[in-house]
Amino acid sequence: MNPGDFIHRLHYETDRARPPNWEVDWEDAPLKVKQYRGLPVVPLSSEVPLTLERGRLPEKPGLDSVGHMLWYVYGLTQMCLSGPDLDSAAQDKGSLQWCRRFVPSGGALYPNEVYVYLNIEEAPAGVYHYDAAHHRLILLREGNFDRYVSGALGERCDVSGCFGTVFVSTVFWKNFFKYHYFSYRLQGLDAGVLIGQLLEVAKRFGFAAGVHYQFLDRAVNHLLGLSEREESVYAVIPLSVVPAVQQAAAGRNRGGSVSAGDLCRELPTVRHPTFLRSKRVKEYPLLIRMNEASFAESSHSFREIGGGREIGYGGRAFVLPYVRRMSYDLAAASRNRRSPDMDFVMREVNQLQLAAMLQEAAASFRYRNDLDSADETFVSRVSLYCCLHGMEGIPDGAYRYDSAAHLLQQIRPGDHRIWLQQAMSLHNVNLLQVPICLHAAGDRDHLLPVLGARGYRIGQMETGILVQRLLLAASALGMGGHPLLGFDTRMCDDIYELSPRGKVSLIQIPIGPYRQRAWLKGSLHG
Repeated sequence: MNPGDFIHRLHYETDRARPPNWEVDWEDAPLKVKQYRGLPVVPLSSEVPLTLERGRLPEKPGLDSVGHMLWYVYGLTQMCLSGPDLDSAAQDKGSLQWCRRFVPSGGALYPNEVYVYLNIEEAPAGVYHYDAAHHRLILLREGNFDRYVSGALGERCDVSGCFGTVFVSTVFWKNFFKYHYFSYRLQGLDAGVLIGQLLEVAKRFGFAAGVHYQFLDRAVNHLLGLSEREESVYAVIPLSVVPAVQQAAAGRNRGGSVSAGDLCRELPTVRHPTFLRSKRVKEYPLLIRMNEASFAESSHSFREIGGGREIGYGGRAFVLPYVRRMSYDLAAASRNRRSPDMDFVMREVNQLQLAAMLQEAAASFRYRNDLDSADETFVSRVSLYCCLHGMEGIPDGAYRYDSAAHLLQQIRPGDHRIWLQQAMSLHNVNLLQVPICLHAAGDRDHLLPVLGARGYRIGQMETGILVQRLLLAASALGMGGHPLLGFDTRMCDDIYELSPRGKVSLIQIPIGPYRQRAWLKGSLHG
């Protein structure tokens, strides 16, 4: 199966992406955290700051600040215990207990892992795995790898001027065991929300971060000692206290080319024993093929592609009120973020709240990455659409958000909640209680013509970044948001008239007020 057909099935034939007779073996489920055994350990401080406000001056990067950043990005943050609703038919299933992180994940399975190359005074220089279960670093390979990492990025970043580089990987089995091949769609989105959280946390610590989607995969996986049939890096994010370090290097090395094979020969192969618990790991050949089809073997294939395409609609336009950029405590917004399902309640949401949330989400379109040039006419590769109900001053209807003009373009008037509810494959959210239902949309070709198979996972990651920014903004406004992939893509495309414009719905996020459910929570920090 070619990449285009596989991706089409993920979005339009989801029942074929997961066989109807697929049985989830929960008794043999993998751990949600990858565990290394018998390697040197660097403990991290659990006395994390309890607030993360904007406007911090850049800190001198040290082990404490790196540890605090990693905990807010991907650490285990809360232990939760909840029971079924009193009117639920599942009362006999008893209570549910789980560990929470500050980022959402499809099925709460967390298929991603975080690695970091550090070059700071308080720890040996080298490559580490972030052990979220114990909040510590596991040393995988000691040494100075500035030149190697710079080469793997095509010499587009001066890694010697960075104190650290974060690698976000995907462990295929961690959610394939439940979702079969539909897991491929989730893996990119999960990586994206993680990256979105990292970008926001890094700002609060005064760190400059740039996302590299294009790198020499085999060289990076070789550095980390990963088996590419089990796990592969999706994004590389260098961190510095001086933004110019990364920007100055961005335009270099347009003549020479670096190959993955040459870099791999510079370092010996390492394989460290790990533990994921599952004893019966099933085959997933299509995931391996999609991953290998996405690999870049030479930096000569790296390219800038710029933004998306503007698409206009002829309906009425509603200019949103201009509001100041939101200033909120990221720690509080992360702690309070909720994914309500049947807990949404219909209450009024005013235009100021809607404008603030959409404006904050649009800010995620502009971030430093290796796809965009300095073109001032930038247009985001991900677009925002919404169905509104009961919004004062804005009629019920389907709209496109024009971030440049900060207005809503009406596409189809009317109350579309019944259609959205019918489009859901699993009715775990009562959309009749939701005033705002957002949809992120991207190009129907998923960047395949310009970036090949790699383009799809990049598009999913950029969508994930937007989703996390929306969820944090909603949380700061006292609302909840529940990212959903269980919907009929064609029905949602029809509501927004996307197909004739070459667009496709990528994810659905109902947002609105909600009631608290009965649960016990305990924070996991010092």
